[in-house]
Amino acid sequence: MHFQLNPLTQKKIQRFKSIRRGYYSFILFTLIVLLSCFAEILVNSRALLVHYEGSWHFPTYGAVIPGKVFGLDYSYETNYRELEKHFNNDSKNFIIMPPIPFNAYENDLKTSAFPPFPPSFKDSHYLGTDTIGRDVAARLIYGFRTAIFFSLILLVVSYLVGVSIGAAMGYFGGLFDLLFQRIIEIWSNIPFLYVIMIVSSIMIPNFLTLIAIILLFGWIQLTWYMRTVTYKEKAREYVMAAKALGASHSRVIFYHILPNTISIIITFIPFSLASGIIALTSLDFLGFGLPAPTPSWGELLSQGSNNLESLWIVSSVIVSMTVILVMVAFIGEAIREAFDPKQHTTYE
Repeated sequence: MHFQLNPLTQKKIQRFKSIRRGYYSFILFTLIVLLSCFAEILVNSRALLVHYEGSWHFPTYGAVIPGKVFGLDYSYETNYRELEKHFNNDSKNFIIMPPIPFNAYENDLKTSAFPPFPPSFKDSHYLGTDTIGRDVAARLIYGFRTAIFFSLILLVVSYLVGVSIGAAMGYFGGLFDLLFQRIIEIWSNIPFLYVIMIVSSIMIPNFLTLIAIILLFGWIQLTWYMRTVTYKEKAREYVMAAKALGASHSRVIFYHILPNTISIIITFIPFSLASGIIALTSLDFLGFGLPAPTPSWGELLSQGSNNLESLWIVSSVIVSMTVILVMVAFIGEAIREAFDPKQHTTYE
């Protein structure tokens, strides 16, 4: 069966591609997210490939038995960086390490100095180390992966809640709409930061806890937009015709109204994604986010602000955040322009 997009959808996609900075930003951002999913290939203290006495080993993604992989009877896992030095003079055995041969948690300390250490290509610390000797590049990359998945999960769940409640408010109206308006007004006046502080004082927040807390407040804005656009769409002729033909409420909402409000939903996705990254970074910076030693942009930013003489720490985070948020802004602008109803629809 041959699948073909709606001609109007094809026109919108072509319009999006014609906005070069948004289109190229989308490609680059997607590539960065995909690379972060396989960050172990780029940043890892384990070897990617080891050839030892005629056998091939893949420690990064393969099954690794600490102390027994290469015949070394240590009680801890093989130090692959030391093993690489040992294999340098061996013509039969070799090892391939990631470009950054450190993980986000290990400390690389020196006997002659105290961290943080400046960037060094010789030591493979391309962005230096933080205040306890952990590689900044490793924590930056793994911190981005944490932030982007946090934002994606938050985005999906908050959109499900916000779109559902907003569409129901706009469609049913009356007492249902009035009741939820009052609930939202009361709920939106609860100080978000105080809730985080109270929860943090009771328990150590984890990944799912933070998503749940931010979700409690993150669905409100989209709900208002969906309520407004649904209220407008339900008065149009195609909705009246569907009702006259006996369509159920759920069918009218999901098969008729929501497809015609998709431009509103898609337009806000990039900005919601950026909001999730900023929210997690801000909470980590204030000390109410993910517990240590989880890699985090906010934690790096906090270290950098307290150690301004070590500019490589704070500058790496600021540059990374600026690049990501600018790309997201370009993508959002391009989507808004491409899916603008005024470009493709004639209103009576």
